[in-house]
Amino acid sequence: MPVHSSLATSDALTLTNVTRAFGALRAVDDVSLSVTAGQKYAVLGSNGAGKTTLFNAITGDFPPTSGRIYFFGEDITGLPPHERIRKGLRRTYQSSLLFRDLTVRDNLFLAVRGVANGRYSLRRARDGHASTLATQELLERARLTHIADEFVANLAHGQQRQLEIGMALAGAPRLILFDEPAAGLSPAERKELVALLRSLPSHMSFVLIEHDLDIALRVVERVTVMHNGKVLKTGTPEQIENDAQVQAIYMGGKH
Repeated sequence: MPVHSSLATSDALTLTNVTRAFGALRAVDDVSLSVTAGQKYAVLGSNGAGKTTLFNAITGDFPPTSGRIYFFGEDITGLPPHERIRKGLRRTYQSSLLFRDLTVRDNLFLAVRGVANGRYSLRRARDGHASTLATQELLERARLTHIADEFVANLAHGQQRQLEIGMALAGAPRLILFDEPAAGLSPAERKELVALLRSLPSHMSFVLIEHDLDIALRVVERVTVMHNGKVLKTGTPEQIENDAQVQAIYMGGKH
């Protein structure tokens, strides 16, 4: 697949005039944005703003009706989701996709095997196997070592969110899309989520969609605000927080 020569080599993700229509409804309407390599980015907006549909377009779940998507300069607009995963794109979902009857460790192990060579092997990896070592690394990175052998069904909601992030980190992704990771979390769990997001490697890019502005603005460097499927504003967290139009629409005129 060709690399688009006009794109900056530092761009991890570039959307150019991306539209996703469902009949006459344009859920995403002519959206353009760029996320540089290693950048932490947020897409904000109220329900119905088009945030999740935008993620679905990026991952290939609902490809764009028009426009192009580039991943590190490569046009991935027509690629199926599994090919995008192979290229280093990951995503978490609003609804949990965890294996509730397995342990935390087993969920992470399956995530590691799912993106590894020989992923269809049914053999249990030995202690020194690369997949086992990678699983242990994910436990530590997701701050879940202390509950590694707990069944997922017994975890608190915030711990399940942490596990989902840990699974998305499998296979050294280049960019992760986080779909409202703070939804339903308690104040203590939100604090843990912020610490986890801040601890991610500096070279790893992520795009976060979130209703909780306090969390989003604390962990990212750049923000795009969407409204009715379109880009309303793009700027730094400080610019977005102090923007009168954003405040009027999303914060009731105050924050």
